[in-house]
Amino acid sequence: MADNKQPQLNGAYYGPAIPPPAQPRPRSHRSRSCCCCLFSFFWKLLIALIVLAGLAVLIFYLVVQPRGFKFYVDEANLTEFDYSNNTLNYNMVLNFTARNPNKKLNIYYDKVEARAFYEGSRFANVDVITHMNSFRQYKKSSNPMSAVFSGQHVFVLDSDQVSEFNKDKSDEVYDIYVRLYFRIRFRLGDLISGDYKPKVKCDFKVPLSSKISNATFTRTKCDVDFY
Repeated sequence: MADNKQPQLNGAYYGPAIPPPAQPRPRSHRSRSCCCCLFSFFWKLLIALIVLAGLAVLIFYLVVQPRGFKFYVDEANLTEFDYSNNTLNYNMVLNFTARNPNKKLNIYYDKVEARAFYEGSRFANVDVITHMNSFRQYKKSSNPMSAVFSGQHVFVLDSDQVSEFNKDKSDEVYDIYVRLYFRIRFRLGDLISGDYKPKVKCDFKVPLSSKISNATFTRTKCDVDFY
């Protein structure tokens, strides 16, 4: 049998040629670019809305110039204020004036509650204004209010407070303070605001009404706090 010999190759043989690796295609950034554009648009829109809102508030304040009301204790009539056996008997009438200094805003007084204190303890609580007698106060105007505190209240004074009471009793002038809690609304044209709940603080000395005492009450301006 004849030998089948493979012909010898001239030179080295390395097999079939290997094609070069395919170059990776660059990924598309189109979707990411769209997201960035949308985010930038909404961010700029938000900033523009904030700036416009700030300008609107600034223009409103410059045009309307809103101001809180002013409050005074005009008169105080104290006919009884006696403490014994841990019980305070009292009878006091206070006349107030509320002043609206605004040129464009009216005020609705929906509710006013007054609390009277002596030596840091509350001894009376009355309604000055309720829904039955609520009223509208027009711009640049003043309106009177009154509060009647009458009755008795049980509370305990320590020795220092009793000494202070005896001193006030001797002088027939008592250091009393009143806190008033309001619920009001503002009106501009046909627009009416929501409820505001300012607090008013009135600190004053009130003389006992008697034939002996010559002390007189001094009109007192109260502090109005909207916060």
